[in-house]
Amino acid sequence: MDVLRASSAIVPPTNKTHFHKPIFHPCLSKPGFNPLGRTPPKSRLFATLSSSSPTTEPPQPEVESGKEKFDWYSQWYPVMPVCDLDKTVPQAKRILGLDLVVWWDRNESEWKVFDDTCPHRLAPLSEGRIDQWGRLQCVYHGWCFGGNGDCKIIPQAPPDGPPVHTFKKACVAVYPSTVQHDIVWVWPNADPQYQDIVTKKKPPYIPVLEDPSYTKSMGNRDIPYGYDVLVENLMDPAHVPYAHYGLMRTRTPTDKVDREGGRPLEMRVKKLDINGFDAKQDWGSSNFIAPCIFHAYADTDTDSDSEADQGNGSATSSGIQKAPTSNRRLSLIFMCIPVSPGNSRLIWTFPRNFGVWIDKIVPRWMFHIGQNLILDSDLYLLHVEERKIMEIGVINWQKACFVPTKSDALVVGFRRWFNKYAGSEVDWKGKFTGALPPSPPREQLMDRYWTHVVNCKSCKTAYKGLNALEVILQIVSVISIGIVAATKQNMMSTVARTAIVSMAVICFAASRWLAHFIHKIFHYHDYNHAVV
Repeated sequence: MDVLRASSAIVPPTNKTHFHKPIFHPCLSKPGFNPLGRTPPKSRLFATLSSSSPTTEPPQPEVESGKEKFDWYSQWYPVMPVCDLDKTVPQAKRILGLDLVVWWDRNESEWKVFDDTCPHRLAPLSEGRIDQWGRLQCVYHGWCFGGNGDCKIIPQAPPDGPPVHTFKKACVAVYPSTVQHDIVWVWPNADPQYQDIVTKKKPPYIPVLEDPSYTKSMGNRDIPYGYDVLVENLMDPAHVPYAHYGLMRTRTPTDKVDREGGRPLEMRVKKLDINGFDAKQDWGSSNFIAPCIFHAYADTDTDSDSEADQGNGSATSSGIQKAPTSNRRLSLIFMCIPVSPGNSRLIWTFPRNFGVWIDKIVPRWMFHIGQNLILDSDLYLLHVEERKIMEIGVINWQKACFVPTKSDALVVGFRRWFNKYAGSEVDWKGKFTGALPPSPPREQLMDRYWTHVVNCKSCKTAYKGLNALEVILQIVSVISIGIVAATKQNMMSTVARTAIVSMAVICFAASRWLAHFIHKIFHYHDYNHAVV
């Protein structure tokens, strides 16, 4: 199948994105109301460390002068693809350590993002419901909130008493939000001065995601290692033949030095500033749009590598094979969201302008099988790597890591950006000490159900359907045996009896196979590098 081969860069968009202006309740604009409640810590800037090899080290990117500090709370963050959100129930999400609830306000036909805390007794609103009037209800005591964060009703307040539901303290903090590229985005600061921020600063615009001639099937997964490790891994093509061996097809070098076929890669960061950087590879170009987006695409008239798996619709940031015609194009877009220390979230999409019909007939969950296996194949490596980085100190990354070749140019570029502008840390606003959470057992660490299936509408539907099919097969097997056992010998021919027993055996065997398939695809599928 050639559907994942591609060439050339992104084509200009044909549609424009529509933005929805966030609406705030007047009580949230009163002086002194600051839902964040803290001021950011003072910035710390660290000197950039140089690599040790002058001849083969990655070229040093041009860095703009100045001592700017990256403001993590003055950026747009992707929350979830709209296709994986449920309009009937509120859903909890965490970004930058902020607990948020995402829900559909049918009265205003907009997705809303609130602080996931009821002002009454601090119960999570994400455990609530959307009532018959389209209000977000806290199910602890029944307080209801409108799309502006204003409290609509406090059932316990007497009707002839003071209107306590109109008090400022009865309001819920509303975060600016909008929908772009079929993804809900949030601005992580609910201060009233940002209520119109979408009119001044919009989320990063990626033209190919608005081009109707491209597919844009999406996926998401919670990742048990931090934001910085996730970003640098996606920028690293050299690990693909090794960490994902047997899962993805790579270009075979003329002189193979090992089984996997690793080879020198020409990569360089062209310019680096507070907003990210642009990069050039031997197969194409890429850019990092701080803090979340890494976008890779093949340039026209360049030779490119195939890092796209032909069988399951998956790809990585390491390259794209040049298609036979210059009109066939594929982009790799990764959105990396900081969640908490040791945790991040990945949203991915690989828009292409060929084989579009495949996405119309093949459900998303079938593509996610291979994509999740690719994520699993180096998940444990990166989880452990992050702990080793924390032991030496993130600021000492380049001292401790030996990165002498150009294949590490983008990784070094990201670490320089992270060092120079963010002080080698995400600003959690004092919510966390910086310590990583304990490492769970390997099977729990790599369990796909809680990190992907429950958050993916397509996979969750398939999971429920396949489990139902497993039960049906078992029931058919039991009923078939019961029929044979209850039927007298002379009332059923030997052929019929044999056929029913055979069907019972086949249904039972199929149910056992299906149970194994469900566990392997939707729960745990280990990847043993020593035996592949």
